[in-house]
Amino acid sequence: MLEQNVIPKDIAFVSSGLLSYYYLNEKGEKIIKKFFPENTLVASTSALLKQQPGFFAIEALEDTELVSYSFSDFRYLTTKYNDIASFYIAYLERHWVIEKEFDEITLKSATAKERYLGFERDYPRLISRLKLHQIASYLAVTPTQLSRIRAEL
Repeated sequence: MLEQNVIPKDIAFVSSGLLSYYYLNEKGEKIIKKFFPENTLVASTSALLKQQPGFFAIEALEDTELVSYSFSDFRYLTTKYNDIASFYIAYLERHWVIEKEFDEITLKSATAKERYLGFERDYPRLISRLKLHQIASYLAVTPTQLSRIRAEL
């Protein structure tokens, strides 16, 4: 859907399916930072806002249906309609500030087992839809570590 180092132009609503937001590290390994299931907005938000090439790529992990909007048109609607602006602000606050901050703190302070248990608690519907290596990438562990953690539970 979006490649790394490309200037994005659109924001999309996920009608069905599942996407990941990731970057490739210096070893070429995929590091997943976020998942976008149904009923979420998906975009490389900071790259959209800055109109610069993004550090992240977005890809579909399963068959996905999106409703895509030109970001400039969407931003215009936020200036014209207060309800759209309020929705957008609330969405950004929840998903790109509160959740992101919590995820970053957890990643640095929690053990791998605690991160997995938190993921299992917070995203139970995603567990069966994701491959082991995708969950491991998101949790910053190896698939082998994740297999051991799951075997312990």
